[in-house]
Amino acid sequence: MTEIIIGAGASGLACAIRLKQNMPSDEVILLERLDTVGKKILATGNGRCNLSNEHAENYKEVINFFNNIGLKTRSDSEGRIYPYSNQATTVRDMLEKECIRLGVQIITDCTVKSVDKDLIVSSDCGMFYGDSVIIAAGGKAQSSLGSNGSGYEILKNLGHKITPLSPALVQLTSSSKYPRQLKGQRVKGNMKILLDGECVKKEYGEILFTDYGLSGSVSMNISEVVSRNFESESPKKCHAVIDLASDFSEDELLEHISKFGSLEGIVGEKISSLLEKQANGDREKICKYAKNWQLIITGTKGYNFAQITSGGADLKQFNNFESVIVKNLYACGEVLDRQFECGGYNLNFAFYSGIKVADEITKKRNRNDKN
Repeated sequence: MTEIIIGAGASGLACAIRLKQNMPSDEVILLERLDTVGKKILATGNGRCNLSNEHAENYKEVINFFNNIGLKTRSDSEGRIYPYSNQATTVRDMLEKECIRLGVQIITDCTVKSVDKDLIVSSDCGMFYGDSVIIAAGGKAQSSLGSNGSGYEILKNLGHKITPLSPALVQLTSSSKYPRQLKGQRVKGNMKILLDGECVKKEYGEILFTDYGLSGSVSMNISEVVSRNFESESPKKCHAVIDLASDFSEDELLEHISKFGSLEGIVGEKISSLLEKQANGDREKICKYAKNWQLIITGTKGYNFAQITSGGADLKQFNNFESVIVKNLYACGEVLDRQFECGGYNLNFAFYSGIKVADEITKKRNRNDKN
């Protein structure tokens, strides 16, 4: 029996390994568009690969999978799980080496053009027939690292619905001059996104000011609603409202200024000076701005900078990751309409869904053998 996996990213590599672990005699073929596998893994977690999170669903299965191929992990205080080496290359290399050790056939520089309902895969490196075909081609985010949206087209051509797509976990752009003036400054606080004055999402955490706008975990987690707004036919006016001193009330801030002359001891010298200039020295306005600092948002940095794609193949058309439209067709990872916040949750889902697909194929095989 032959299983063909399209895409050698996190979900595809995990799926290939688990298939060979479960069914060593099967032929597993892994097709990858780039010249190397797992390229996007190298860019995750700032080069450290935040591969899971202790608060993520099914994270134990993912950690067990890695432990079983010899990769040890460690967690930080927020539950984010990294390889013990703190190097993303360790994760990628061990996945690739385990594929090779188990006999997975890896074909790189191979662009898949189509898959038909008989599970015949057409590519620029030949035709392949699979007893099962797994779409693990990723989304549209950072196409230079592997995924270019082709998986959506393959599934769409097979009758699958693709929900609206937009870049997610991506930085926000602003036309306001203030982020540029605060470039490199970080604050921990609340941020709300207003569309035509209505709050549509709020988040607490780290905010990083940049020359183009806003970054940090809060901006990334909140970016989906911004992307969807600016990709609509009639985008609404978008503002970010930031609480720069979320542990203090306006009255407490005013009391602090009255006693010490500024907010430097709370928000730092640069932000304090900027607020003073913006408020023309008016102490009450300084406190009001500190609690409700408003910036114009003009969009996001787009797919080239996004960590993931929001939207994808409709999960309603899959049962345990198997297509309900095409028998023995599966999908896993980012190509599916399943997204999470920052912190290892998305990579956890990619690895878990790849493992789960392999286990489902195995279960189905065992049922058929009994019959």
